[in-house]
Amino acid sequence: MLNSLATDAPRQKGYLPTTCQLYTTTSNQQLQNMAVLSSCLSPFFSIRKLLHPSKPTSIFPHCSTHAHISAMNFNPRSKPCSASATFFEIPDLPYNEKEKIIVEQTFERYSSSEQAKRNGRGVAIVWFRNDLRVLDNEALVKAWGSSQAVLPVYCVDPRLFGTTHYFGFPKTGALRAQFLIECLADLKRNLMNRGLNLLVQHGKPEEVLPSLAKTYEAHTVYAHKETCSEELIVERLVRNGLQRVVLPPSTGQSTSQSSSKNSKLQLIWGSTMYHIEDLPFSTRSLPDVYTTFRKSVESKCTIRRCIRTPTSLGPLPKVEDWGCVPSINQLGLNEEKVSRGMRFIGGETAALSRVNEYFWKKDLLKIYKATRNGMLGPDYSTKFSPWLASGSLSPRFIYQEVKRYEKERQANNSTYWVFFELIWRDYFRFLSVKYGNSLFHLGGPRKVEVRWSQDQTMFEAWRDGCTGYPLIDANMKELSATGFMSNRGRQIVCSFLVRDMGIDWRMGAEWFETCLLDYDPCSNYGNWTYGAGVGNDPREDRYFSIPKQAKTYDPEGEYVAFWLPELQALPNDKRNFPGKSYIKQIVPLKFGNITSICDKGTASARRTAFKGKQTKGHMR
Repeated sequence: MLNSLATDAPRQKGYLPTTCQLYTTTSNQQLQNMAVLSSCLSPFFSIRKLLHPSKPTSIFPHCSTHAHISAMNFNPRSKPCSASATFFEIPDLPYNEKEKIIVEQTFERYSSSEQAKRNGRGVAIVWFRNDLRVLDNEALVKAWGSSQAVLPVYCVDPRLFGTTHYFGFPKTGALRAQFLIECLADLKRNLMNRGLNLLVQHGKPEEVLPSLAKTYEAHTVYAHKETCSEELIVERLVRNGLQRVVLPPSTGQSTSQSSSKNSKLQLIWGSTMYHIEDLPFSTRSLPDVYTTFRKSVESKCTIRRCIRTPTSLGPLPKVEDWGCVPSINQLGLNEEKVSRGMRFIGGETAALSRVNEYFWKKDLLKIYKATRNGMLGPDYSTKFSPWLASGSLSPRFIYQEVKRYEKERQANNSTYWVFFELIWRDYFRFLSVKYGNSLFHLGGPRKVEVRWSQDQTMFEAWRDGCTGYPLIDANMKELSATGFMSNRGRQIVCSFLVRDMGIDWRMGAEWFETCLLDYDPCSNYGNWTYGAGVGNDPREDRYFSIPKQAKTYDPEGEYVAFWLPELQALPNDKRNFPGKSYIKQIVPLKFGNITSICDKGTASARRTAFKGKQTKGHMR
């Protein structure tokens, strides 16, 4: 979750959290573990609230930019969403007993009740990063198999709550921080259900992990590998720190291996649907066009099955203080409740419940392709992306559930399109390996020279939803309130910022980094370079016409009226085109004025932000 802009990103002084003290014995008994968890998580995170967390909080307007998987989009077939329904929890709460049983059965389906041979010795550490789950977690399973005791660790890294590289926005807004808190609380609970716990430490991983390895004589730290610069720097620092930890002669991974003199870091690939080792080309030779990449992997690659997790992962090493999942205030952020739009619940349990709800309970998968470009309500899209970004949900798990749906119900274009979007997500991850920090540079991977503006007043109008264009403003208001935006909305607001306003795309990307619940650097910056015409897109002057988008995707003005109540009194066909009934437009559209585009639906030319030249546009 660290941003991956550049190696010299500015750092903010770390906060000094007041860590609640927690005493627990080393017994593996479930009741003792649950008592520990209850005492640690405070009234806000009672045992019951691990499954029914309280509403999230936020102080920052929240924006989002997985232009593809971030809004794996679906729509409810039942009752349409309107201004009368103003609040939606995802997944829908409260759980009933039947739904709890279904989630428990999902855990069982992807677990292994037959205990594999465990011939390891000593202690192994699992360093949880953006893989906050139990199921399909190869780092966790390998740590278990190579040791006699597993120590799961999460480091609350103060750099996560610093500032962005170029424009100094908060790295993590309060909505995403609250989502993270809920993910950690749920992870802790699910680990305890399997005989483990989660050690929560405040500090930098390169300082925390070597210290723990020394204390517990851990021979290996297992973790999932990341791909961007800030995360890679931390990996290198952790590895260097572990190499200075000298182990006693008796410590080793197994009886068949010679004892290691130093602790080591073992990184495992586990963030994509297609494994990097199974690609039909090296990352250096990765195709620069998505379609080429997709066709190649679809025809030549096989998706690996989920790693089955043992039902029992104990015993634990002896730990006196497991630490506590932090509160929002301990992270230096203030509380702001979500009261309108969608409120996402963090954690693997919620993620599995959402998959069940969307695929099986509501049976919406079969119409995904038809509804994915919606903007209003909880069910026009899967809404899986926040859990994918935190690692609470594995893309391979989604793949296997889709295949199960195809077998038990039906296979069609909609079920395939979920794979299509997951491949986009994979593609951006692999592109980050190929292009490194150029993904965050002004000219992008293709080093395009563009004259961008950094006008603060203009940017703030976009950020705050005060541009005078209802479709733009409604999307930005939604982000401020929920931390989420539809796939369609993300593309529209990106196009408006860079094409119509001519604003530096990095300002938008960094603001989305602040705000997104589903932020990850690969998809975020991959999509922004794509939208700004500096990334991997043959049509570098891609343009989204606001009038055309409004007429196509919000023809009755329901979406804009939901987020801009002042428009509700207008006739439906005037809500997106309110004229003087709404605030003044901050800039004219590059593709002509609203009236002419609404009448004609197309335009022959436009003036772009690229060196002031006239170019042929690709209008959508």
